[in-house]
Amino acid sequence: MEDRTFKPADRLSTVSEYYFSTKLKEVARLNAEGQDIISLAIGSPDMPPSAETIEVLCQQARRPDTHGYQPTIGTPELRQAMAGFYKRWYGVELNPATEIQPLIGSKEGILHVTLTFVNPGDEVLVPNPGYPTYTSLSKLLGAKIVNYDLTPEGGWQPDFDALEQMDLSHVKLMWTNYPNMPTGAKARRETYERLVDFAQRHKIIVVNDNPYSFILNEGEKLSLLQVPGAKECCIEFNSMSKSHNMPGWRIGLLATNAQFIQWLLKVKSNIDSGTFRPLQLAAAQAYQNDDAWHWQANYETYAQRRHMAEDIMHTLGCQFDTDQVGMFLWGRIPEKYKNVEDLTEQVLHKARVFIAPGFIFGSNGSRYIRISLCAKEEKFQKALERIKAANI
Repeated sequence: MEDRTFKPADRLSTVSEYYFSTKLKEVARLNAEGQDIISLAIGSPDMPPSAETIEVLCQQARRPDTHGYQPTIGTPELRQAMAGFYKRWYGVELNPATEIQPLIGSKEGILHVTLTFVNPGDEVLVPNPGYPTYTSLSKLLGAKIVNYDLTPEGGWQPDFDALEQMDLSHVKLMWTNYPNMPTGAKARRETYERLVDFAQRHKIIVVNDNPYSFILNEGEKLSLLQVPGAKECCIEFNSMSKSHNMPGWRIGLLATNAQFIQWLLKVKSNIDSGTFRPLQLAAAQAYQNDDAWHWQANYETYAQRRHMAEDIMHTLGCQFDTDQVGMFLWGRIPEKYKNVEDLTEQVLHKARVFIAPGFIFGSNGSRYIRISLCAKEEKFQKALERIKAANI
């Protein structure tokens, strides 16, 4: 007799539920039992957007004429603000009408770019370690993952000599992420220049995910699109989640050439119907935040927390590069631990502090932990006291 049992699509066998989705269920259970877990694992900014941003949202939401469907390409006001943001901070000229596409967050952008450029069976270069969504969405869409190594010896930058030795004939996309998550490695102009050269010579589209260039970065803000010729063969994401304290708003951007945008719109326009207009207009206001706001929100606050995260790393016996930027601290665990979860599970269940094990970002992260800076100072102090008391 024919088996009529309900079954999921075969593609689900290629991926697992997102690690944090699974682990947060356990943390919620522990909290329900009264454990009061301190989470230092998730990169969700805990500070609000600027007051001006929230005021525009409220004003626009009260209007009777702002609640309809919005164009997939976004409002002119938002696209113009995004172009102004790139000109102001990166010195990059973008045509707001044709070279910018607002996104409902970068995860959405990863999906849409992959659907636009990658056929089932094509290959995609993914960093190891790297953001897990680069891998999972590629697998769901039938692409073949080809990892390229990032190592501490190489400053967590791509090894271009190793890349040139690979068979690249079936590679369509290369994902990069600088400033890097999870390692905190800084963006380097030399790396960007070599990526553009690599893309041009091998006809591979390089996609740089750039949400961290404002976090703990006193120096020049770098963009892949600053390199001459980059716009013709590269794409850059930039999210408001980190730089503007707007993770739940789900607003980001994609910048590239007009042809790539038009191809991507064939996908995007069949999947979503645009973002709530008041959100877009408020986001346009957020791009006008002054230098003082960015300095306080993206440097001073995180700098204080970073010192406390370093104290936790020292207490756990972990080693780390003090030159890291971004909203995480990445540290190598002591050799006495057979694997990273021997440490992170002790920290969770003995000290009641949740930190991320590095293996979730790839095999090259298997001896590392990642501490998020997205918690108030008092939480960091309490976490440090608990870890010391647990004598891990």
